[in-house]
Amino acid sequence: MIGQNRLPPALWSQRLIRNLLYGRNVDRAAKARVRVGLVIILFALIYTVVAARLVMFAAFPDDRGGRRTASQDAIATARPDIIDRNGQVLATDIKSPSLFGEPRRLIDRDEAVELLTATLPDLETSEVRQRLGTRKGFVWLKREITPAQQKEIHSLGIPGIGFLRENKRVYPSGREVAHLIGLVNIDNQGIAGMEKWLDSNGLADLHRAGFATDRLQKPVELSIDLRVEHALRDELLKAKDHYRAKAASGIVSNVRTGEIVAMVSLPDFDPNNPKEAHDPDRINRLTTGVYEMGSTFKAFTLAMALDSGRYGLNSMWDARAPLRYGRFTIHDDHSMGRFINMKEVFTYSSNIGAARIALAQGVEAHKAFLRRMGQMDRLRTELPESASPILPRKWGELNTVTIAFGHGMAVAPLQAVMGIDALVNGGWLIPPTFLKRTEEEAMAVARRVIKQETSDKMRFLLRLNAEVGTARKADVKGYYVGGKTGTSEKVINGRYAKKRVLNSFTAILPADNPRYQILVMLDEPQPLKETHGFITSGWNAVPTGGKVIARIAPLLGVQPRFDLPPSERLILAASRATQ
Repeated sequence: MIGQNRLPPALWSQRLIRNLLYGRNVDRAAKARVRVGLVIILFALIYTVVAARLVMFAAFPDDRGGRRTASQDAIATARPDIIDRNGQVLATDIKSPSLFGEPRRLIDRDEAVELLTATLPDLETSEVRQRLGTRKGFVWLKREITPAQQKEIHSLGIPGIGFLRENKRVYPSGREVAHLIGLVNIDNQGIAGMEKWLDSNGLADLHRAGFATDRLQKPVELSIDLRVEHALRDELLKAKDHYRAKAASGIVSNVRTGEIVAMVSLPDFDPNNPKEAHDPDRINRLTTGVYEMGSTFKAFTLAMALDSGRYGLNSMWDARAPLRYGRFTIHDDHSMGRFINMKEVFTYSSNIGAARIALAQGVEAHKAFLRRMGQMDRLRTELPESASPILPRKWGELNTVTIAFGHGMAVAPLQAVMGIDALVNGGWLIPPTFLKRTEEEAMAVARRVIKQETSDKMRFLLRLNAEVGTARKADVKGYYVGGKTGTSEKVINGRYAKKRVLNSFTAILPADNPRYQILVMLDEPQPLKETHGFITSGWNAVPTGGKVIARIAPLLGVQPRFDLPPSERLILAASRATQ
């Protein structure tokens, strides 16, 4: 029993200190030195802890709020500025007062509720009473009040009622970049667009770790040029109004880097007024919507044939009569009634010619080529909002016939832009980005999808179309524009509606050495007297594209050149010389 009550033996270090402090065989001077040393160590530890806490408060002044975030209502987080490629601020934080309560410190809850609701009539009395009736240490009463309201409430002197200066997100450019930049919720957390991308790429983790303070965040630089964005939006607004279109949208892309320089989808919304963003008519049609792109898809069909090496620009195709396939008959808007070569298929936008070209390649080759061009899979960019292409469930020859001229398959317009970029930039498929990127960085992620020779021929065809084809109204003098039109009838209740069309026009600038692609889309433009009752792309989307080019080319640093030779001599001759 004695052995069971024995205390455990002390550690040797404890025995040593005990002997030094109280041992009979230790002299008094040694005991004094040990005691003084222990006191010094104790004070050093205390000062170290105090210093560490001071450093933490200096580095993380919102630490108090952070604890509240974890246990009580959330507090708006700090976010980095978002700027355009020239340093213009697109989104930033400002400080705004918010009203909170500390129920445990309230002396008279009823009086507090009465005074607060009298000062802020938009407060719900029952909700304020309920929130102040808890035993919580902190509850929000109203976020983002005005300085005048803060002053008025402060003068009431209600115990347990206070203010916190929170981060509030503001967008100085308003609607200009709405669909691209997205927006945040009341807690300053990204819920759409680039704002949401920021949270999903480290910002939320930084906040959770307590490192995302105002002073530690560098601005995020986008690929967007606000000047170009403004010009594009302005021309689209005019076109939407002039042609009484249901919607209008457009993209300016750098074909060498994949950077999106401007992107507009109308109707848009003001991110400073988030309620508008929930309107289903205000979706981003360029990434969230998928559409049959009409004849702009013929560019892929012809590139497929040219890249196979089996056909050239002078290869002939039978367009003497409509193409009958099963119970379907394929017509041309401008019937030639003869054999036509590849150039005529493109400039006259022949459905029959495009269908025969695709059939000559075969279904599997057609599918493989479109997959290689990035048209078969969902496009992923920094923007969280994206849609998957709509493809035929069972892809047979009839599908290849219609898809050859842009019907029967729907893609996101940004996806089509990526493919066209590859057709004209030498054959490199570059994933689009909304972040600033150099050409070297772009080539690191690029993938060759067609030959340089094929790309040269596509640039020639696009320029030829602006000289003699359906893109003539966009041939802005001095800028050597190339382009392709597209008019697709919309599917209404499972049937194509001839009077309700989605028009697109894609242009490259300049065609002999492309730097930019411009896409313009008009949804359901109406016939006008000046268009002679036509609603096809050449009468509305193309002239709109020309106006956009005339405004943005100087902003993009594209110098005008005059008296240039036709595409046959400038593009094809240069291409042959380098082969």
